[in-house]
Amino acid sequence: MATLNLNRLAFARKRRKLTKKELSELAGISQVTLTRIDKGDTLIPSEETVSALAKALRYPVDFFYQDDIEELQAKQVSFRSLSSMTARQRDAALASGVLGYLFNDWVSGRFNLPTPDLPELRTEDPETAAAAIRRHWGIGFKPIPNLIKLLEAKGVRVFTLAEGKDVDAFSFWRDGTPYIFLNTLKSAERSRFDAAHELGHLLLHVHGYHEGREVEREADQFASHLLVPREDLLSNLQRVISLSQLIAAKARWGVSLAALARTTKDAGLITDWHYREFCKQIGERGYRKHEPESRPRESSVLWKKVLEELWKERFTKEKIADELNLPLDEVDSLLRGVLGGEAGIEREKSIPSLRVV
Repeated sequence: MATLNLNRLAFARKRRKLTKKELSELAGISQVTLTRIDKGDTLIPSEETVSALAKALRYPVDFFYQDDIEELQAKQVSFRSLSSMTARQRDAALASGVLGYLFNDWVSGRFNLPTPDLPELRTEDPETAAAAIRRHWGIGFKPIPNLIKLLEAKGVRVFTLAEGKDVDAFSFWRDGTPYIFLNTLKSAERSRFDAAHELGHLLLHVHGYHEGREVEREADQFASHLLVPREDLLSNLQRVISLSQLIAAKARWGVSLAALARTTKDAGLITDWHYREFCKQIGERGYRKHEPESRPRESSVLWKKVLEELWKERFTKEKIADELNLPLDEVDSLLRGVLGGEAGIEREKSIPSLRVV
């Protein structure tokens, strides 16, 4: 008889942000029974008990009888605001990262996905690293039209972070593959900056992440220089005297109004006084919550192509979830935010045609 995998039971509980007491109440079993199961004192829980736990966790019963899951540790992951997160929020976010690589492993077994092409830049300063990656990828110093498409073409796996407003974004390396998880509840501009910020972590802090203002400042500087190369900024925005100028100009680089104001200050195009005035106007007009002249949200090209090819084989999201022994809502949450509109599968030359392995 198959044995309940306690590693997977703990994983699902953390993913659903439940304490042991809350899980026992939802499952209708005593806390003592769950404690015995969790400690391994009850060698073979009854089928009824496992079914009750699975129902409470909204996970398929078969999920709990598979091999151990290789969990992510907080030190492997770049969290933008680790100190402000609760243990539940952190653990649930880490679990979503695991779901991302499980999905990627399953897809990689069927298709040849883009190979990671991120050079070693951990010894560079943020500005130099931003220029170096642009040269390495051969994109010059012009604006990047679609950052998610570019990242996917260079082997980065981009997923949706389904944690509401609790977590901004995070990234990590696993087996030589880089992952970025984005909070798509933010404005398109802020989510795009988060993607560039996380790319900075992947390039600059490849051998492990360290919480602190300095590493976050480095990732912010990298994102600023990547999205708004100073050569292009100075060529297209030489004299700034009003906020309306920045609103009209920000579409070129796809950054938020607040980010462009800060960039123009750092580049010496406006004084500290002008910057403070712009920040005051941005706050008074509500532009921090509602981005003016917002751009369309970027969407994944890679996962759209994957789903299109799978659909030809009659693989729906439901069937994918069954193959992975995962709830449909978990598979859907990984992709929903980065897929964009369901109508029309975007075909881009920068992502090679997928080839079945």
